[in-house]
Amino acid sequence: MNLDRLRAILDRFPRLNILVLGDFFLDRYLIIEHALAEISLETGLEAYQVVKVRCSPGAAGTVTSNLRAMEVNVWALGVIGDDGEGFELLRALRNTGVDVSGLVVRSDRVTPTYTKPLLQEQDGTQRELNRLDIKNRSPLPPDAEDQVLERLRSLLPRIDGVVVADQVPEADCGVITERVRAEIGALARAYPKVVFVADSRERIGLFRDVMLKPNAREALRATCPAGQEEVLPAAESAVSSAALASGAELYRRAGRPVFLTLGAAGIAVFDEDGLAQVPAVPVSGPVDIVGAGDATMAGICSALCAGATAPEAAQAGCLAAAVTIRQIGTTGTASRAQILDCWQRRG
Repeated sequence: MNLDRLRAILDRFPRLNILVLGDFFLDRYLIIEHALAEISLETGLEAYQVVKVRCSPGAAGTVTSNLRAMEVNVWALGVIGDDGEGFELLRALRNTGVDVSGLVVRSDRVTPTYTKPLLQEQDGTQRELNRLDIKNRSPLPPDAEDQVLERLRSLLPRIDGVVVADQVPEADCGVITERVRAEIGALARAYPKVVFVADSRERIGLFRDVMLKPNAREALRATCPAGQEEVLPAAESAVSSAALASGAELYRRAGRPVFLTLGAAGIAVFDEDGLAQVPAVPVSGPVDIVGAGDATMAGICSALCAGATAPEAAQAGCLAAAVTIRQIGTTGTASRAQILDCWQRRG
């Protein structure tokens, strides 16, 4: 891919309509001023003093933020609670320009929330304390599945691509339940012109008829025989034969292209043309990899919807990730201008 080809692909992004389906979390950051600490009269314990609260969309919401930074038109589809966290999440999504009309709000579910306390010292340095998680611990009710699937079917005729973000590790407690996953495959077959790409922390090997974006560990976990998990740590960011074999196996199962992300080693693409290895963009200096996978997903899906080949889409994903990992201390995003600049500056 050359600069003119990349520019032509990126120029199509503002005309794209992409739906993000899955688990929307609220990321709530509590900035604690250490110097202001008090001792509670009731308990005798130190009482942290929060001086700032910052909220942003997390999990599937991180994908929507990246898509919006690329000027893609975005719809959100998921299930959140009728609670304060849900209010904050809706406001954060709207602030980035996401259409939230597809989100199902229910009083019998909580809005998944990661609360991240950051202890700030007098010199301005911050240290993250233990995270506080709010999640649904029971399966998604069948009528909530009905609501999700009805809205998915109604939105698909106007959509160019669907990103499936399966974040929750507990089976069937998130939005992408077994039933929803099966229907996604059926709809992907029914709408062959719509790009479907799935990302899943625990169940990437169960998707069929959609494109997949696993990392090496997820791919190995999905394909390794039981009892062979010891091979997993060695393949985190290297092009190992085991990781590549897992990518090929996932392609065989899903029947659609697989984008196996390999950290600093780039992306291995498996499709009808075989294996293509797309190198990562070299990055020097400090990096922060939080959210890099979501930036990669946004770049891949948008490029595919814009007519890119699978290897070209992988390159777009690598460029987006290279931009975001340079943004230290925050879950970064990449604009189209930044992606172009990254391509021109690459080593």
